[in-house]
Amino acid sequence: MLSVPALASTGWGDAFANEVAKGLRDLRNGWRAVLAEMITFPVFYLLIVMFMGRGRLLDDLLVPVMIGLVGLAFIHEQVNRVFWGYLGDLQSGVLEQTYLTPLPSAAIVLGRQVAAVLGALPVVGAILATGCIAVAVTGGTVPFAWSVLVPAAAIAIGTCGLALVLCGLTLVYKRIESITQASVALYAIAGGTLVPLSELPAWAAAASRALIPVAPGIEAAQAILLDGATLTDLGTGWGLGWILLQPLLLGALGVLVFHRLERTAKARGTLGRY
Repeated sequence: MLSVPALASTGWGDAFANEVAKGLRDLRNGWRAVLAEMITFPVFYLLIVMFMGRGRLLDDLLVPVMIGLVGLAFIHEQVNRVFWGYLGDLQSGVLEQTYLTPLPSAAIVLGRQVAAVLGALPVVGAILATGCIAVAVTGGTVPFAWSVLVPAAAIAIGTCGLALVLCGLTLVYKRIESITQASVALYAIAGGTLVPLSELPAWAAAASRALIPVAPGIEAAQAILLDGATLTDLGTGWGLGWILLQPLLLGALGVLVFHRLERTAKARGTLGRY
């Protein structure tokens, strides 16, 4: 049995690496569920395009919907992997045991976030592959620009902040999982996933850009890939400054909320109850 000093000597790096490895092992062990999602999300993507195109796979719909659905799939996979993994540890008592060690919770949570980001990539890759094949079959080409990686990174960081908020809430409040399930519909409708933010009422578009992690990134990616815009002249949304600032604000909010609710759960002694 490891003593407290021995545990402390493992350090932040080992705790972080162990959580990433644990998340990847869970991903490997649940390969059937991953495979099912790698099939259902692309099928859903094609059905959406056919519905919007009145039964046809229109070239002018394939790429915009692909960009939006990649963002939706990423936030769905990343947030749910972190949240359900955290909830499972809470219900099983594993989470309470981690707080009995000197291991920093920040390193553990960060490891979970990185593992969740990596775990979302297979589904995202399946959608991208399906979109590229569908565009090629219809005789079109899929645009690409390296600058699109900037809004993609912004989406990844912003969704980490959202996941932290949900994990913090589940430490203190019960049945938070209903929020994660209902939020997918909100992201699809108001996040610029299927309907461009420019087509929404001004107040709804402003709220989406401000609060939904994927909205500014999807809008910027569509402007870059579809309109040939540059990062410094997107021609839509709130510009590059907000794309960079919003995920940082959401990340900081996630850290603050998680830390406050974690302290509340410790004070109440509810880390092992659910």
